[in-house]
Amino acid sequence: MAHFFISEQDYRIIQLFENQKELWLEKLENKKAPILRLVRIDLDWSNSLQRDIEFTASNGEQIGKQIGRGELSVVNIYISQFPPVDDYEYVLQTPFIYPQGNKTSVTSVLLTGSQYESGFKALSARLEREISFPIRDEYSDEEVMDQKKAALDSAIQKSKKEKEMFSNAKPFFTYLFMIIQVALFLLLELQGGSTNTTTLIKFGAKFNPYIYEGEWWRFITPIFLHIGLLHLAMNTLALYFLGPAVEKIFGNTRFLFIYLFAGISGVIASFIFSPNISAGASGAIFGCFGALLYFALIYPKLFFRTIGPSVIPVLIFNLIFGFTVSIIDNAGHLGGLAGGFLAAGIFHFPRKRKPFLQTLFLLLSASIIYGSLVYGFQHSATSGNESSTMMLAQEYIKQENYEQAYGVLTKYVEDAGTPSLDVYFALSFVEIKMNKLEDAKSHLLKLIQLDPDLPEAYYNLALLYLEENDLKEAKNNAEKAAELNSSQQEYSDLVQELNRLLPSSDGGE
Repeated sequence: MAHFFISEQDYRIIQLFENQKELWLEKLENKKAPILRLVRIDLDWSNSLQRDIEFTASNGEQIGKQIGRGELSVVNIYISQFPPVDDYEYVLQTPFIYPQGNKTSVTSVLLTGSQYESGFKALSARLEREISFPIRDEYSDEEVMDQKKAALDSAIQKSKKEKEMFSNAKPFFTYLFMIIQVALFLLLELQGGSTNTTTLIKFGAKFNPYIYEGEWWRFITPIFLHIGLLHLAMNTLALYFLGPAVEKIFGNTRFLFIYLFAGISGVIASFIFSPNISAGASGAIFGCFGALLYFALIYPKLFFRTIGPSVIPVLIFNLIFGFTVSIIDNAGHLGGLAGGFLAAGIFHFPRKRKPFLQTLFLLLSASIIYGSLVYGFQHSATSGNESSTMMLAQEYIKQENYEQAYGVLTKYVEDAGTPSLDVYFALSFVEIKMNKLEDAKSHLLKLIQLDPDLPEAYYNLALLYLEENDLKEAKNNAEKAAELNSSQQEYSDLVQELNRLLPSSDGGE
């Protein structure tokens, strides 16, 4: 019976008593399945049977605490040469509930040489599956030892195989990536700060306008950059706890591919769905979650018996947290999660092959990546992404590269047809810097026509008129700017300056 449950029904040994006449088994992948207690004992009287059932409930209570199960159901299987000599059936009719806490229940089944068929029937009904195997009248000591050895060998081999799944490699790339991202963070801080937009773009953060211009490496470099100390700390800590588990399961080379593929997939997803500058290892880390989900797909029983109960809640928490905090790049997270799952499917597990499944995952991954990139670049070309245009123009303005900013903005105005006020204002600012004053005046007048309540436009127009020595028009526009935004001191200062200049100008005439 022990051999049957261990070898054929996938039960695991919880306790094996030294005399090898009592064995406790658990079906770990099914927490609802009862604990089994197999005991070889000759029962003479019903009161000894009752006492043993009470002992079983007490021991079950302790085992329940050890394996973390609040409520425990035990099926107590007695193997006895003969049944008790007195009336014992009433002891087996109803489950025994442990009186302290009512958390452990014991259902008992008796198997004897003369009544084992009825015992099998009762056991099958309790476990909701057919329990039956041939039994001879006699067994030699050698046969008994062979059965014991076969059962224990089966348990040991299963345990060994399971341990091998979690020891395919010692973590190497996990710690290497942690060192790289910390080193690059320090470099960013020395070069202008990890939260400085210009510095981030310079070192390879995801910046859609530059990707549109052909800087494809920005799909890779953001994986190793982080924005601020908190961002670095959270991702490094997550990688420290999650990375070694994935690297041990999949091996060093597979982990390297999974991590990078997931990180790139996350950046591509962010490229498609978010115009903002982004960086970080979050997509790659979510890829580790994705790889573990693939592990759950292939080995569901092992996954949920080992790391599943801790991995699933953490993944759900991170996804919920991501969708409730607006600044988090959820597209990158979900892209990384999918990328890690697909990458794990392409490479599968060390020393194991599933050619058809791996080929299917490879074709699916290639199709998704290709389709995503085509969509991302075509979407940019057809929609004339204004936010990306403005980001690129502002970056050129910060660098005082006004020619480039002018080219980007004028092209967008030509292609878009009806650009926003922000585009016209930025274009007028660049034209002023390039001394294209007539063009700047034209765009500012258009701005005022579109939005008569834009104080910045009136102020810049006042400065242009002042440059042309048209003090009257300069004053009119400065007064309008000050009227629309009285809290802006420079508007009031310009009005006062023009009031001071105008009388002397009139007197000269």
